[in-house]
Amino acid sequence: MRISDFLRSDCIIGSMQASSKDEALSELLAPILAANPHLDKKQILQTILDREKLGSTGLGGGVAIPHGKFEGLERLAASFGRSQKGIDFSSMDNKPAYLFFMLIAPKDCAGDHLKALARISRIFKDPLLTNNLKQAEDSNQIFRLLEESDLKFP
Repeated sequence: MRISDFLRSDCIIGSMQASSKDEALSELLAPILAANPHLDKKQILQTILDREKLGSTGLGGGVAIPHGKFEGLERLAASFGRSQKGIDFSSMDNKPAYLFFMLIAPKDCAGDHLKALARISRIFKDPLLTNNLKQAEDSNQIFRLLEESDLKFP
């Protein structure tokens, strides 16, 4: 499984406007909903918020991976966003998050959901990638950086 299997280039937000965790989740959800207009925004947002209540998906190191499983989705869907100013995401290191990868999975698709989360987590452990993503000029460059980094792993 490759990130390009579930992340579309038009689901990249190069400069997020959100200033809070709730605003960030709504902003990250917008491109997923644009690509899947049949989905219910309130239900998906509630699914993500319920997951956040179990523990923040802010990993630390400036990265957060909000995610959840949702009934009515046929395949994995994702968005990526970058915040220039950073957003308090209740991360493990108590520092703001700058890079966000939202993943929504079908309710009955636990295997793919876990594989996708593992893949995303793996590439974001590379400090060179996270630095390059923060410095990228636009969403096209962000997408290329994610694709190139993903290809480094089998």
